[in-house]
Amino acid sequence: MTEQTSPAAPTAGSPSPEDTIGRLFTRAVARHPETVALRFEDRDWTYAQLRDGAHRVARRLQDTGLPAGTRVAAYATNSDAYALLFLACVTAGYVHVPVNFALKGGELAHALEDSGAELLVADAGMLERVEQVRADGGGAGLRHVWTMLPAGHAEPSVLETAQDETLDAAAPEAEVSATDLAQLLYTSGTTSTPKGAMMSHRALVAEYLSCIIALDFTAEDRPLVAMPLYHSAAMHVFLLPYLSLGATVRLLAAPDIPRMLELVETEHIGSLFLAPTVWVPLANHPDLATRDLSSLRKAQYGASIMPVTVLQRLRQSQPGIGFYNCFGQSELGPLCTVLRPEEHDARPASCGRPVFHVEARVMTADGAPAAPGEPGEIQYRSPQLLSGYWNRPDATADAFTDDGWFRSGDQVTQDAAGYIQVVDRIKDVINTGGVLVAPREVEDAIYELDEVAEVAVIGLPDERWIEAVTAVVVLKEGAELTAETVRTHVKERLAGFKVPKRVDFVAELPRNQSGKLLKRALRAERTQEAR
Repeated sequence: MTEQTSPAAPTAGSPSPEDTIGRLFTRAVARHPETVALRFEDRDWTYAQLRDGAHRVARRLQDTGLPAGTRVAAYATNSDAYALLFLACVTAGYVHVPVNFALKGGELAHALEDSGAELLVADAGMLERVEQVRADGGGAGLRHVWTMLPAGHAEPSVLETAQDETLDAAAPEAEVSATDLAQLLYTSGTTSTPKGAMMSHRALVAEYLSCIIALDFTAEDRPLVAMPLYHSAAMHVFLLPYLSLGATVRLLAAPDIPRMLELVETEHIGSLFLAPTVWVPLANHPDLATRDLSSLRKAQYGASIMPVTVLQRLRQSQPGIGFYNCFGQSELGPLCTVLRPEEHDARPASCGRPVFHVEARVMTADGAPAAPGEPGEIQYRSPQLLSGYWNRPDATADAFTDDGWFRSGDQVTQDAAGYIQVVDRIKDVINTGGVLVAPREVEDAIYELDEVAEVAVIGLPDERWIEAVTAVVVLKEGAELTAETVRTHVKERLAGFKVPKRVDFVAELPRNQSGKLLKRALRAERTQEAR
């Protein structure tokens, strides 16, 4: 871990200490103490109550004797307790480690062991997985296991601690610097073993400002957060920026479509972020036509590519909603570029331009600046950037160019006005017969078929073609479609070498809990079946 530094004691006339997440939240509390900050299930927390609850949890963490800088793993679904734990960690100087709640066995052991977490907070229903990992010799560094919600556990629950008014709610004694680590944000691992991006307070605070500016956030938006908080988008593009403004955030345990549409109507939700994997079925849900969504003015999508045909369908059916395309990656907190509502008509497939604190360039494979419209890797310079990868100096060195730019691994084009359009992850590009094919282009064509609910296009090993373009299709309920119909449809729109040589129909596509399509797993599965 990088050395934790403490700010010098202030003297008369000295500048204020640089911002941390805790100081940002403290100012929001001072401005809006009696405003409801967070609403989860039947529990409301005003800003003052949320601050006091976080302080109680922070002090309980300190009572363990674990020093500042200790990694605290959160292995749970969304809840008010999850938010309280994060605020407690950043206030007391602990490093929050969000763990995908779908992980188990070796995947969970890797997250715990790689981070060196000494305290784990889990949902009660996940304790069995934790104990199995420990029984198998994993998670050896864990010294404490708490629960998020009350569960009759011997050690504390975050919610009970936060609600216990007999406990001291004063701010914990802790010196937290802007350069201290706030979180180890593990990459999704869709193309490699997950790595812990070291995110400092300084980086995340810079990213919050970028979000507020680019997405037009206000304290009156009444946002609904339903995507998993272990993922950087839900936590750092929406929950924390909105809490820094004094908004009332409605939090859901999971993105249940009927429940979300009900809440938009009954609680007059004004802002909603969902991954495309949720927007796609929502666009086809019968409740969309029966619920009053007039309060919803801002809708954001990101975390994976949104099919243009689905986006256009939503925009046409909901003309009062402004859609924002949010593009980025964990290593920048994650927001990098935004396409604003008024920009969608001219560039519906674009992910916009860099946000306030992000500088971007597009470089070809030979290291030269790409010409407008020429594919290349998008690279970044930004105060939002990670400090490095946890315990991975080799990966950190590989991630940066000699002149200090971060290599994203995303292949894009950029037009003369600076608008970015994603071609694909560089590793996802299909080499068929020596010609490169971007899966997204084929996917967008197949999405035009009304029978298609979801599709993923991948390259599978082929003796003749090197990789054969393969479409894996999920049909809408009750729909029928043949492989030949799919191939004919694509052939009418795209070059022959882009037409899928194979079309498979499946019940569902493999995804992680953040909504990212696991193309590596899909390729492995289809390759195994072919043997």
